[in-house]
Amino acid sequence: MKRFSATLPLYFFLIVVYSALSQNKNAVILNAFSDRIFNGKGYQPVTSLKWKYKTGGKIFSSPIAQNGIVYIGSEDGFLYAIEEKSGNLKWKFKTNGAIHSSPSIFENIIYFGSFDGNYYAINTQNGKLIWKFKTGGEHWLGELGMWGMKPETQYMEDLWDFYLSSPVVYENRKTSQVLFGSSDGNIYSLDAKTGILKWKFKTNGPVHGSPVIDKDKIYIGGWDATLYALNIESGKEIWRFATGTQMGFKGIQSSVALSDGKIYFGAREPFFFALGAETGKQIWKYNAENSWILSSAVVKDNTVYVGTSDTYALLALDAKTGIEKYRFKANGYVYSSPAIAGNTIYFGDFTGNFFCLDLLSNGKKSNFISTENRKQFATSTLKNDLLDFGYAAQNEDLSIYDNNKKVIAQFYKLGAIVSSPFISKNAVYFGSADGYLYAYNLKK
Repeated sequence: MKRFSATLPLYFFLIVVYSALSQNKNAVILNAFSDRIFNGKGYQPVTSLKWKYKTGGKIFSSPIAQNGIVYIGSEDGFLYAIEEKSGNLKWKFKTNGAIHSSPSIFENIIYFGSFDGNYYAINTQNGKLIWKFKTGGEHWLGELGMWGMKPETQYMEDLWDFYLSSPVVYENRKTSQVLFGSSDGNIYSLDAKTGILKWKFKTNGPVHGSPVIDKDKIYIGGWDATLYALNIESGKEIWRFATGTQMGFKGIQSSVALSDGKIYFGAREPFFFALGAETGKQIWKYNAENSWILSSAVVKDNTVYVGTSDTYALLALDAKTGIEKYRFKANGYVYSSPAIAGNTIYFGDFTGNFFCLDLLSNGKKSNFISTENRKQFATSTLKNDLLDFGYAAQNEDLSIYDNNKKVIAQFYKLGAIVSSPFISKNAVYFGSADGYLYAYNLKK
């Protein structure tokens, strides 16, 4: 059955729904994360700023656009609905916690989670609450003296735990269900219309990764460093795959990419994995040179594209073998999950640069734009225009947790981009830690 994204432009969305129905009469899969490939032609880099909209907090959520409206969450606790053409606010919905979950849309309902411990269903037209579901609580990963930092008696939140799980919707003609993970360690399935619990599956740690659905399975990973394949209807485990178990660093923050019967994903360890979708057996793994992979991959033309942390790279890997075809060097960590339109791949980095790379050039043709904050603070924060943790610390003792927090705050001030781009109507949208939702026109 063909997979498709609930975030695709409406005209394409309807075509794919018809195609999916014609191939499988029992199920329609609505999944915002399994395929970040959009309509486009050739190489289309960004040109001019269309507009930007300032929220009241940092943005870690990724945008979604449908019917002329862009939706995005902010750390200020609001979900925003912004008009695509003008950048004007249509409505906003207040929660009591930061929104680091990315929204998904099914019919006229938008779904997302908040650090107030609730997952919400909101009417897309007017921003009114349809239902909310209380989990066992949402929180950052944390522990006393994390990773041996000082003081060892201080409770420390994980400074790299950026996201909450983002919900996806599955419909089988008779019923629809919304699925997501939670910091309480459960993976939930709710009735998409009412929010009533259908099933839940208990893992061995918080689940901040987002689910991906294919056929009768849901694939999702969490902080127990395990990827799970569950039956979509019952929540029963089909298989599990454990990655590394190094304490303090383990865990899966990304979503999987699916292509030709394979699953691709990275984790908080220096490997990127390819598994058989039916069996969960490893096909190959790529050594990422001590880099975490928090970015979710995208697959096109037998090539897997994914970002890395410490090597500051967008990797292009052979989908069958895992052999590196080439890499494109950014200026800092690449946690933003890439999106593709035509022959262009779009992604941001942790220094506030947003890149547009020509896929036919093997990494040699690109352009980029920078946030206004990056232009202002790059000289004082970056070393030779590159992210350097030690340089930004200015000789502060990095064994002390609070000094690490100060450095991260400097990087956020640049306008770090961990939000993933969305392409619609010849424009690209992405959020930034400077609090802005950006809209840039693409070359026609």
